[in-house]
Amino acid sequence: MDTDSDDGSRRFYAKDCPSRTVVDVLANKWVLYLLSILEGSARPLRFTEIRCRIDGITQKSLTQALRNLERDGLVSRTVYPAIPPHVEYALTDLGLEAGRLTTQIAEWSRANAPRIVAARDHHAQKPSAAFGSPEQR
Repeated sequence: MDTDSDDGSRRFYAKDCPSRTVVDVLANKWVLYLLSILEGSARPLRFTEIRCRIDGITQKSLTQALRNLERDGLVSRTVYPAIPPHVEYALTDLGLEAGRLTTQIAEWSRANAPRIVAARDHHAQKPSAAFGSPEQR
């Protein structure tokens, strides 16, 4: 990756940096849950098993997330010849690395959710100064 600054951060934020496409995939909330679930599973999971573990995800969203992760080499899809078709999903080595990160995010989120909810409540109780100058906030 070509860099314009000593630490490379300026180039990382450039619109043409390839890593941005990876961040776009990983920043999807369903992908974060999906990677964490697959990382925590002792075996490959079927589509319906995954869908049951992610409350609120639609079939379309799960299908799209799995396709993107398979395309990017993070998830392997194995089709077994059976009627009806039997398909299982598992993390690749690359996906395991990403899954460990998303599991850490999930654990941090669970541990800190009460503090964040309290901060939101506190913020909601403040007089509306959101559109004032930074000195007024």
